[in-house]
Parts: sequence; C-alpha cells; structure tokens
Amino acid sequence: MTEDAPHPHSETAIVIGAGLGGLSAAMRLGAKGYRVTLIDRLDRAGGRGSSLTRNGHRFDLGPTIVTVPQVFEQLWAECGRDFHADVDLRPMDPYYEIRWDDGSRFAVRQDEEAMLAEVARLSPGDVPGYRKFLIDSERRYQFGFEGLGRRPMNRLMDLIREIPGFVRYRADKSVYAHAAARVKDPRLRMALSFHPLFIGGDPLHVTSMYILVSYLEKEFGVHYAMGGVQAMADAMVRVIQDQGGTVRLGEEIDEILVENGRATGIRTHDGEILRARIVVSNADPGHTYDRLLRNHRKRRWTPARLNRARWSMGLFVWYFGTRGTAGKWSDVGHHTILNSPRYKGLLHDIFMKRHLAEDMSIYLHRPSVTDPSCAPEGDDTFYALSPVPNLHGAGSVDWAEQAEAYRQNMAQVLEDKLLPGFADRLSASEVFTPDTFQSRYLSPHGAGFSLEPRIFQSAWFRPHNISEEVENLYLVGAGTHPGAGIPSVVTSSEVLSQLVPDAPRSMSETETKVAAE
Repeated sequence: MTEDAPHPHSETAIVIGAGLGGLSAAMRLGAKGYRVTLIDRLDRAGGRGSSLTRNGHRFDLGPTIVTVPQVFEQLWAECGRDFHADVDLRPMDPYYEIRWDDGSRFAVRQDEEAMLAEVARLSPGDVPGYRKFLIDSERRYQFGFEGLGRRPMNRLMDLIREIPGFVRYRADKSVYAHAAARVKDPRLRMALSFHPLFIGGDPLHVTSMYILVSYLEKEFGVHYAMGGVQAMADAMVRVIQDQGGTVRLGEEIDEILVENGRATGIRTHDGEILRARIVVSNADPGHTYDRLLRNHRKRRWTPARLNRARWSMGLFVWYFGTRGTAGKWSDVGHHTILNSPRYKGLLHDIFMKRHLAEDMSIYLHRPSVTDPSCAPEGDDTFYALSPVPNLHGAGSVDWAEQAEAYRQNMAQVLEDKLLPGFADRLSASEVFTPDTFQSRYLSPHGAGFSLEPRIFQSAWFRPHNISEEVENLYLVGAGTHPGAGIPSVVTSSEVLSQLVPDAPRSMSETETKVAAE
C-alpha cells in the first residue's frame, strides 16, 4: 500500500478496554464517523468502575463519586445526546465526613459558609489560611485542569510553553507542603492534602498542582450515579451501540499488530485478527507497551524504564453486605474517611518503605443510604478501602498469606470506631488485594491507579495520548495524560479527539460505480 493509497479499513477503529477512558474514546470516535469495535476481557463494561453482585448486594468495585459532571455532559453532547436523560446523578451533602482518632470530625460540603464554619470549629485561627488555600486551588484548577488537562501534551514544546505556569504555581512543592503553609492544625493539613490518594499519589511528594481537586469539589459538587458507576458505563455502551459500534465483552487482546511501524489491528487470545485504521488502548500503558507490543522494539517505554517508574499505591478493598441494618449507624453516611492515628508515617510506609503497617486508614462507602437498589430491602451494602503498598520490587506483601489477617484487622477497626455489631450481620463478603488488581485489571505491580502522578510522571513526562512507539496507536485512561480519576480519564478521550482526524467519508453506491467506470 502506498502512503497516499486509501486505507482498506479507513473508517474502522478498535478500542482495547472498556474502562471509562475506553468507553468515552469509543463514543467520541463514533461521533467522528468511525465504525468502532470495543473489546474488554471482563464480563461487564466499566473496567475498574464495573460492579459485581453477591447475595443481592451490588458492589461498585472502584470509583464511587462523580465530580465535574460537565465533562460527561460535553461528551454526550458531542454524540448528539443528553447525558441527564441517560444517567441519574444525585448531589451528595455532605460529600464525605473525615474522622480522626481523637473523635473529632470534619464534614466536607459545597457551601462555602458551611465549610468556613467547619474550619472555625476545628481551628479558628486557620480560617484566613483556608480562604487563601481556596484561592490557590482555583488558580491551579484553571491552569492544570482547564489548561494542561484538556490539551495534548505529546510534544516537548507543549511542555516548554507551560514552564512559566509551573514556576508561578510552585509545582515543585508537594500538596502536603502547600497545605501546611496555609493551615497549622494537623487535622486540617490532612483534610486539605489527602486528595491525591484518590488518584494514586503520595500527598507528601505529588506536585501541589493537585490541590485543584478542592476547587473541583467546591465548584462542581460531588455526585453519585444511581445504579453506581456501572450504570454510567452501561449508558455509555448504549450510546456506542446506537452509533453502530460493537462492544465485545469477555474477550482478551493478545497483541497489537504492527506493520512498518504502524498499528494495523489486534489479535485476540483466541487467534482472531481484526484490522483497523487506528487502535486505541485503554489498557494500562505498562501492559500496552510491555505485553501488547512485546514483539515491537520500544524507544522510550522500554521494560527497563517501566521498571524504574514510580507506580501508584495498591488497594485493599473489602466489599461486604449486612442484614437488617438500614436503620442502624445513622451517623455513618454515604462516604466516611477514617484516619489512622498516623498520617505522614503511614504514607511513608505505603509509598516509600512499601511496608504493610499494622494501622490503616479506611475510606468507607455506604451507597445504600442513597441508592436502595444496591442491597436487599432493609440491608446495607458497603465497601471499605485501605491504601497499601503495591507489588513493585523485592519483598512485596504476600497477600495470599496476609489478606485474611488484614481483613480481620480492618473489621476490628470498623467495629471499634464506626459500625459496632456489624460483624454479626454479615451477609456477603468479597476481598480485592493488589494481586486482584494485577490479575483482573492487568495492572502492573497491582497498582491501583497506574503511574504515580509525580511531577516528572505528569503531562509530557507521562505516556503520551498519541503513542511515541507506534503510528496509528493512541492511549487513553489513567496511565496517560492527564491522569487518573473519573474527570481525567474522560478528558483523556477529549485530548484523543483532538489528535485523531475525522473518519474519511464513505463513497455512496453511485460514487462507487462512477469511480469504478
């Protein structure tokens, strides 16, 4: 085929992985005129945002909140659809409650006056610093999310143009260091700095650009999708199918096919070969480059470089249901963050020492207080998540040996501090460890959020949305630009749509006959 000859599959696109990045990419490609085939190894769409059901309890496996719903509204609009006609979002109030070992609490809400009252209740002298922090957060949102996060960053000049902004906003400082410069109370320092954990980053080392999350929450709210994130994923599948796309679940990709330096299609584990003009991978970049392109020589993302990279922490998640508890624990709402007696020390154990500590912090999700459909009538559905070390390097945690002891420890913490008597009412139980993330999601080293978003693993330094290794190959999802978190994986497909040309227009039957004559 000459370079100017029409591609035999000029309107076809293959998307590997049905996480929210892959689903949104498939929607946008469909809107650009491509005939899309989306393939995922799981039996449900959604990737880490999919669900499983045990004894009548529906468990959201990954993300539980939706921020910046505008990115979904825009996505649906590009497809000629109304997001709110397909997905029922409910605002949370409060967003979540943070609890400390000394019994103090901090409810995070959208109303600024309510938040100022919460800060004043904990530490009156920190109110002025908190106000300054909110201003700092908004400025970094405008620069980092609306600027960097919604534009391609695949050329070095893209980065160079942004260096003045990195300098102006002290990207060299960590999120924790910035919070500590604004407030003195250690509890508030935690409350204003823990957000990078939502995207796999160490607050003590991740760039202070990520304080923008505080503005995201304040400006756009925190929402829950009725039916869970799974319902959002299912709605995205319906849009893709309405566009004429195909969604194939329960099938795994073995390899991305490359000819003359160009991606030409994929081969499944069953040996089926599918050809396409472009290939989009929503698989982790580590898996994409190390496994799916194993027979293609890499220039940048070599196995050695991937091994040297810093990966996000692992996650221990216990999904459990309880019988007859719908009216119990009335002070435990939809989201509760239960802090370890240590903050900086525990973070150091997880990210630097990669040591499984005896103490833990827990993010508790109780969706049944908002969405009764996730549990049998009168019952409750929970998941308790604790950050833990990933599996990278020698001496990683042996979860086959440690998982049950860690679960029992978690149960004791919940029993003592949050849900007295819950253990006697258990009706369903499922545990995910970093081993599960590695086997179920093909996450390198069992990392919960792909590459850790440190400054030299962000923007241009992250695996690019347009592959550096193979032409016609594109990347979306948590491991590429702009990073992890629901808004970012969706905007990764927005960046993709700026890089992929519209599909060539098919010739009509009449035009085809004229051309043939």
